[in-house]
Amino acid sequence: MKRVVITGLGAITPVGNDVDSFWNGITSGKHGFGSITRFDASDMKAKVVAEVKDFKAADYIEKSEVKRTDLYAQYGLAAAAQAVESSGIEGKIDPERLGVYVGSGIGGLSTMVNQVGVMMAKGADRVSPFVVPMMIANISAGLIAIKHNARGVNLPIISACATATHSIGEAFRVIKHGYADAIITGGCEASITNLGLGGFTTALAHSTSDDPDNASMPFDLRRNGFIMGEGAGVIILEEYEHAKNRDARIYCEIIGYGNTCDAHHITAPHPDAVGTIKMMELAFKEANTLPDQKTYVNAHGTSTPLNDKAETYAIKQVFGDNAYKIPVSSIKSMVGHMLGAAGGAEAIAAIKAIETGIIPPTAGYKEPDPDCDLDYVPNIARKCDIDKALSISLGFGGHNAGILFKKLEV
Repeated sequence: MKRVVITGLGAITPVGNDVDSFWNGITSGKHGFGSITRFDASDMKAKVVAEVKDFKAADYIEKSEVKRTDLYAQYGLAAAAQAVESSGIEGKIDPERLGVYVGSGIGGLSTMVNQVGVMMAKGADRVSPFVVPMMIANISAGLIAIKHNARGVNLPIISACATATHSIGEAFRVIKHGYADAIITGGCEASITNLGLGGFTTALAHSTSDDPDNASMPFDLRRNGFIMGEGAGVIILEEYEHAKNRDARIYCEIIGYGNTCDAHHITAPHPDAVGTIKMMELAFKEANTLPDQKTYVNAHGTSTPLNDKAETYAIKQVFGDNAYKIPVSSIKSMVGHMLGAAGGAEAIAAIKAIETGIIPPTAGYKEPDPDCDLDYVPNIARKCDIDKALSISLGFGGHNAGILFKKLEV
């Protein structure tokens, strides 16, 4: 079996449009929440979201193509370009051995909303000829492949909020088993529309708080729903010998992956967290290592009553007594829930935590919940001696995914 390492990172997030600003933002406890600017939300119950700010698509895409590309794909293209550049892999790999596993939970929702409006006002014959390629959830992977001449494996995964984590995990397996030398992988999302926000709000998943400083509160007793975020998180996975032979910078190694389903409910987690527990156990089993005190858990931590309670229970079942001795945090307290992109940004947070020894906090944490009694690194980043990081994502439909990173041992 091949060893798989991380050699490139790229991020577009509500707290910064590159990896350094993203990392500086979340380690300083900065949040990216504010009132909606994309549309008039005066008649909506939910008014606070986490929008990407000051993003310039033309920095990454030809100006002539910007209007033909949905925002979610623009975010994906931008994060992928950053990751490829930081890896230095361009021109140093056989194109047929370079793949793309970048997914989206929802795809081009803003295009769909806009073009339905055109159809209702002017008729179906007046919709854009680009509506289908702009709307479909696989197009970001296709566009990234075109941009970087990646002619190898290409599989955009769609598993709601577990999309990016599944994408990274499946890409890891592909390289591990020898089907590719490197894969551009992660997730992208841009669903802050009246339809997206309205749907999550009526499903009682989105917070209706009008106070940006008290909106997304993972593991806090006051939590009442997530805050929708957006953006992209993309990383470069590479076979170890391939990376070493070209003298690439290696951030860390990926050593385990878990993938299960609750088979319980379309939106709610299993109350006994059976799927989440098994998913974590599988990741550690593949890595042939134990869930010990030197592990950081980057939690799904949505700030919903059911998720945070079930996830806490799962961590305690898997880690046993060590559960109370490890740092656990949720960056959704700062970037919101980036949906299909969440696992990409959170993987970068886990990777950077291993690289720097700094654990990003769970911001806005004030009132402990008896059902959520672990060390959530409240409000202030912490220096910590870790050698592993487990990043967890759970999606509507009962999808569970987890990836385990480790410091590189030469």
